Amino acid sequence: MKALLIVDVQNDFCPGGTLAVPEGDKVVPVINNLMDSFPLVIASKDWHPKNTVHFKKWPPHCVQNTSGADFHPKLNASKIKKIFLKGTRNKDNGYSAFEATSADLGEFLKEEEVTDLYIAGLATDYCVKATALDADKVGFETFVVEDAVAAVNKKPGDGEKALKEMAHAGITLIRSDEITKE
Repeated sequence: MKALLIVDVQNDFCPGGTLAVPEGDKVVPVINNLMDSFPLVIASKDWHPKNTVHFKKWPPHCVQNTSGADFHPKLNASKIKKIFLKGTRNKDNGYSAFEATSADLGEFLKEEEVTDLYIAGLATDYCVKATALDADKVGFETFVVEDAVAAVNKKPGDGEKALKEMAHAGITLIRSDEITKE
């Protein structure tokens, strides 16, 4: 079975947020259109405590129980079966959804008999990349939906570099219009 994993499409990562990904909100309609192509849709959320060490590297973002940690308001969250919270402890960075502390993502996917994992969301050069590389390491056929991700680009070109790194690791880069409904 195939599943769609939506990574961190949260207010703080979209325009107006405290760690906004340029044009991060542009992935929302693409992801909403994709959801009907998958029998299983799940998501991850950054869910940081106020005093995490993660905020030594990044501005405060996606703080637990704040509007910044909510999904983007136009994301069709009603189709999400399960949400995996990551970065939940003071010493957690929580880049990969496989580092979720709310539930074991790998175990959940295996229980659901997922073989093919499609990844969309934010940000290409951090959480999407870390999640895709971990998915590949634990044995899932891993796809990143190129037109459903956006990069922070802390340095110009970081997003493209991340896509190349993922492709080099054996992850398939695919566009949303190439995905067939199951």
